[in-house]
Amino acid sequence: MKKKTIAMIIAMTMAFGCITGCGSTAPAAQPTENKAEVSETKTPEAAPEESSDEFGKLVIFQSKTEIMDKLNKCAEDFTDETGIEVEVWETSGDKYFTDLKTDLSTEAGPTLFSLAPGSESVEMADYLEDVSDLSFIDKVSAGMVDEVNGKKVGIPYTLEGFGLVYNADLVDVSTLTSTDALVSFLEKAKADGINGLGFSQEDYFLIMHVLNTPFAIQDDPADYLSKVLAGEVRMIDNDAFKEFGKFMEAVRANCKNPADITYDNNCGDFATGKTAMIHQGNWCYSMFADYDVNFNMGITALPLLGNNKVAVSVPAAWYINTDADAASKNSAKKFLEWLYTSETGKNYLMAEFGFVPVVEGMTSESLDPISASVAEVAAKGDTIPWSMANWPAGISTSLAPIVMQFYVSDMTGEELVNQLNDAFVSANK
Repeated sequence: MKKKTIAMIIAMTMAFGCITGCGSTAPAAQPTENKAEVSETKTPEAAPEESSDEFGKLVIFQSKTEIMDKLNKCAEDFTDETGIEVEVWETSGDKYFTDLKTDLSTEAGPTLFSLAPGSESVEMADYLEDVSDLSFIDKVSAGMVDEVNGKKVGIPYTLEGFGLVYNADLVDVSTLTSTDALVSFLEKAKADGINGLGFSQEDYFLIMHVLNTPFAIQDDPADYLSKVLAGEVRMIDNDAFKEFGKFMEAVRANCKNPADITYDNNCGDFATGKTAMIHQGNWCYSMFADYDVNFNMGITALPLLGNNKVAVSVPAAWYINTDADAASKNSAKKFLEWLYTSETGKNYLMAEFGFVPVVEGMTSESLDPISASVAEVAAKGDTIPWSMANWPAGISTSLAPIVMQFYVSDMTGEELVNQLNDAFVSANK
């Protein structure tokens, strides 16, 4: 990821990839005109036994641009090792979901594709094959296989987590055990001339990620969200949101105004020791490449109501098209088995793609410190969900202006929570 805000936004919206196939007896998959075929199919001179009528051609539809070149090489190696023919498609991130839905509805779509677990996979539920028969399914990190309508349907690409990314030289995170403790730290940091906690002006970094925590620490986050959307409960009557309002007031009083800070500048202030913590995710580590960072860092929880868990989830997962022919589905499953269990496949996931391990026994020697922290909490199960994945589509554009107004006014934390609540209700109408 380059040090540009637009690259960050592309990374955060998570462009997705997918794989399809058709056998010698099935119709050939045709790219739509806004997809470019970016790898040539490859047929070995002497195909292994697996290259029989049982397996069809794979077509990889992929828009996660940062791994595209490596994915093409991965596809070539898969062909070399299995004899299964592979083709790769590409489209821009903002067109991917629309193109995918169109292709699937016209039966010209992929056999193996990717979605964001949550609202996207729920919307596409009728196209998702049960993958519970994959050999490694029970070794995937707890709670990370996407389940829709009682079926295991999605295999995670990687894990991402967000919370308080901290400079261990400036803050002892073991003391941040409550909202009051965090507020006290922010006050002391201000007195010492340090920005205790940094946010930035982009919608997701301004409000979406931080607002996830009070939703995610509910006893039943999905049920609570449904009640908020239906107007059956008010957020301000809930202890987690009362603490959230108090926390936001402390940020406004003691930290730099996020309305004036870009993502690049926020990460730069952290890398140069001007800011003790930033509310960010493991994707931000690449922003530090141009700085001489000489301190230890990691990620810890936003401690509302004593929460000690980091928000970790799957930004994208693989899904198999249940409407595909049997040979194509066999090839899709063969690819997933190869990718997650073979030495070649695991090397691509960990070393080449730089993904966080999602399967028991899979390790990576190339994880940055923040990603290593995410992997550690995921392995221990010390995680809370990305409840925001189920929020009404586009709600960030309604929430961000409210928070911007909060930072430049005397709006109370309670008033902030009430206005955010109203935005959720309105978005559900």
